[in-house]
Amino acid sequence: MFDQLESITDQILELIDSGTPTPIILVDGRTGSGKTTFAAALQNRLFQKGESAPRVIHMDDLYEGWDGLQAGVDYLIRQVLSPLGRREGASWQEYDWAAGERAGVWREFRGGTPLIIEGVGSLSRIAAEQADITIWLEAEQSVRQARIADRKAEGDGDGSWFAMWSAQEADFYAREKSSEIADFTIAN
Repeated sequence: MFDQLESITDQILELIDSGTPTPIILVDGRTGSGKTTFAAALQNRLFQKGESAPRVIHMDDLYEGWDGLQAGVDYLIRQVLSPLGRREGASWQEYDWAAGERAGVWREFRGGTPLIIEGVGSLSRIAAEQADITIWLEAEQSVRQARIADRKAEGDGDGSWFAMWSAQEADFYAREKSSEIADFTIAN
């Protein structure tokens, strides 16, 4: 499914071997492109071949609701990437989707293992400057639509969010050119 998984895994392990204790990997792509699945596969493969389990941060935990894509991107940079760039620990509070506010669990990450950040908006120009590897996932519109329909069937809302989210997504990618600045493009 992910032909480049092995070479990306090896590249991350080479970074660790050459002295990068916390490689940062960004996995982005449009809704339904397979980001979460790829991040889990990468995490598992790194754990199998490496010495510790990588940490994964899901952008879904950082967005501020269905109209909060940019707020989530800003929060990622402020609470996670900037502190790690200063060699400090990162801490962030998850967004509570049921309560409709940032009232979820506080999380921390001190480094020492790879960090995979996946989700729409994870790959901005600012984030790319702080990342070691950036990945863009591509999927046909029909595949993405089927995955989105599956999410709705599994309880991810009634779908009324899709138009608002898609508009934010299109604006973000037009501005940030995420697919163009990625180190790897993976067709899924």
